[in-house]
Amino acid sequence: MPATCRAADQVTLLDEVGSTNTLARQMVADGRIDLVGLSNPASPMKIAVVAADTQSAGRGRLDHTWTSRPGESFTVTFVVAVPREVAVDESVNGWLQMIAGLSALDAIDDALAISGARPLAAGAVGVAAAPRLKWPNDVYLAGRKLGGILAEMVPLPQQGDGVDTSSVAIVFGIGLNLDVPADRLPTDESTSLQLHYAPLPSPDGLRDAIAAGVVRSLRRRLAAFVSDPGRRAAVLLRETRERSYTLGRHAVAHFVDGTELEGVAEDLNPDASLILRTADGAEHTVRTADVGVLPTPRV
Repeated sequence: MPATCRAADQVTLLDEVGSTNTLARQMVADGRIDLVGLSNPASPMKIAVVAADTQSAGRGRLDHTWTSRPGESFTVTFVVAVPREVAVDESVNGWLQMIAGLSALDAIDDALAISGARPLAAGAVGVAAAPRLKWPNDVYLAGRKLGGILAEMVPLPQQGDGVDTSSVAIVFGIGLNLDVPADRLPTDESTSLQLHYAPLPSPDGLRDAIAAGVVRSLRRRLAAFVSDPGRRAAVLLRETRERSYTLGRHAVAHFVDGTELEGVAEDLNPDASLILRTADGAEHTVRTADVGVLPTPRV
């Protein structure tokens, strides 16, 4: 991953791992990834990367599983440090995961442009052919899931005489289907990048290009966000609306307690939560849920 090594501050690449997120968390805890002082807005925001050719026990949001085979998937975790006051502030911290999603879109867009790839479907040009974000953590392409993002907050290890309480590590795991054959996609609602664009670089080259792009975009976006979260949240709101797959569609929110809420995804709030309007006209704020987009309202 030469381009990623040039863009990131630390890169760990393995043949196989259970989960890149789990390994990254362990590396933060035992000091193999050192994030001390990296959240200082006055300094360049440094980023560590953990990648694997094969991931056998990957985890998605709400403990969904994610598996991969060599050369088929993008299984890469990005580790940064942000001020604790930003990470725990519920009025803005929802944008951290959205930033990771927008960075993934930036990186895919750039990799496709650099490679000269064009949509395979006739007439599929412009924004309609571009990857989009399904709230809160999925990347969609042509109405199907291309991948997902898992964000986790990790305490920084003890430094000197005590624990660094001013900053925390954020571990962003990004998984994307790059070259998964159609007959081996995990679900009927999934897709893979090579089914929609050509020509593409080799799988290793494509992974490298996207990972390097995520590093550059994530560094730029996070540095701006932590320097002024309130102001940047307004900018991110506009960007996310423009690249949203969810807004305006019929959706159902699945909550961890087993309940569901169905309605139209009306908009995003300034804190990155979703507004869902049910059939009775009531608007509900959804902050933590697995949200599926439905083709038509259920009877």
